[in-house]
Amino acid sequence: MAMDDNESCSSRSVDSISTHPRQQRHKLEVYNGVLRRLKESLPEEANLPGFDDELWTHFNRLPARYALDVNVERAEDVLTHKKLLRMAEDPANRPVFEVRLVQVTPVHDENSAGESPTSSAGKELAQSSRRSIHPPPAFGSSPNLEALAIEAGKSHVQDEDTESNAPNFVRPMHEVTFSTDDKPKLLSHLTSLLAEIGLNIQEAHAFSTVDGYSLDVFVVDGWPYEETERLRDALEKELQKQTWIKPFSPFSIPEQTQISLESVSEHVQIPSDGVDVWEIDASLLKFENKIASGSYGDLYRGLYCSQDVAIKVLKPERVNVDMQREFAQEVYIMRKVRHKNVVQFIGACTKPPSLCIVTEFMSGGSVYDFLHKQKGSFKLPSLLKVAIDISKGMNYLHQNNIIHRDLKAANLLMDENEVIEHKPYDHKADIFSFGIVLWELLTGKLPYEYLTPLQAAVGVVQKGLRPTIPKNTLPKLTELLEKCWQQDPALRPDFSEIIQILKQIAKEVGADTDDRRNSKPSSGFFSALRRGH
Repeated sequence: MAMDDNESCSSRSVDSISTHPRQQRHKLEVYNGVLRRLKESLPEEANLPGFDDELWTHFNRLPARYALDVNVERAEDVLTHKKLLRMAEDPANRPVFEVRLVQVTPVHDENSAGESPTSSAGKELAQSSRRSIHPPPAFGSSPNLEALAIEAGKSHVQDEDTESNAPNFVRPMHEVTFSTDDKPKLLSHLTSLLAEIGLNIQEAHAFSTVDGYSLDVFVVDGWPYEETERLRDALEKELQKQTWIKPFSPFSIPEQTQISLESVSEHVQIPSDGVDVWEIDASLLKFENKIASGSYGDLYRGLYCSQDVAIKVLKPERVNVDMQREFAQEVYIMRKVRHKNVVQFIGACTKPPSLCIVTEFMSGGSVYDFLHKQKGSFKLPSLLKVAIDISKGMNYLHQNNIIHRDLKAANLLMDENEVIEHKPYDHKADIFSFGIVLWELLTGKLPYEYLTPLQAAVGVVQKGLRPTIPKNTLPKLTELLEKCWQQDPALRPDFSEIIQILKQIAKEVGADTDDRRNSKPSSGFFSALRRGH
């Protein structure tokens, strides 16, 4: 549903979220700046009783990053976001969206050769910016876009010299802002929707509120700039045509194997006492410390029958029909997975609203924490063992038609013996993600650290963006990374091939890759991979 400009705001009470003191100070500065501008530009609305508190509530609903990113000089945009979120509270409106023309102007680096403010190119650009008849995007003409374009123009290997050709963004584009109730795979659905009508995403910002709503802002091209109303109509029609947010499970399996309670199997009938062996009595679970918290659930360390376990508990207030269906699909798949390099599923509690999944506990934390918080590193022999174990776990999943949709360092867990864990998605997409993980193991760096995840995804798909491979990397590892990152998925190797390549490299460097220790991948609720040592 498109937003009606006459829609009024109404006050609401939301507790302030805690943030880092510096972020809180910055948020307060941005709030004061926006409020001051609104009182100057829209005095009738901004001087209404309670408006100040409503605006502060708006900033507190959203993550601190919102205040860091928003263009303070465009205070009206903050008001638009506030109205969209208010409208999205009514299920009949969802998703609410707004479309407008914006002028995207590159941000200049004073150190860039030939493009200083005093150069002819710099003067021309400044004049072009002043001539703009359209407002800038809500979150500014992000330097991330220029960095992304420059990075995409580079060779993937550091020691090769190629010129980068940054795209010319000094032209009108459209900004599309959506708001709805937050759901799994919402961003995937929105980006697919935009692609369906021929739009190319050039910039993206995604935010989730503390009370379960989303605010997603896209700067797009691919549509005649003078036809904004026709674009609005096309979006409205596409939204009506599509089923809004299909249920999603991080584990993906072919349709013919989807869960069916009616199926009759032809096999030896095993006596049953009527209780599923994986159904866990919640009274036998002992909760210890909370490990992590997300929008849809909390992760705890605990005990089950004297065994250390990880317990993922879905938040009761987020449990609905779609979430129950996703939960059922997750349990259905996880209970069938048995491999030493895939995290062990122990059981689940399936009586709403107390839904939880229990797996073995991996005490070493994630590879992400090891690399980026503890500043650890893997020597080449250990790195190859980790990579081989991840590949074995992924190969097992793919052989069973299971696709891991979220393979990354944060989902790779380690036990006290450096055991690795991970989660499953589309089988050639898994290969690309494995390449990113391997690069992260090699470098100890964060891929695309100057970009948001959505901006990185846009760069990868539309601009061929890839991490830079260090020039001192073993040639065969460089070759493997480049194979995993082929733009054409059909050209990427399978995990069975990757295992053989890694084993050959390990043999050449004299690395011991026996199976005395393990690493694993896990599912959408508990993705994990184990590594042998």
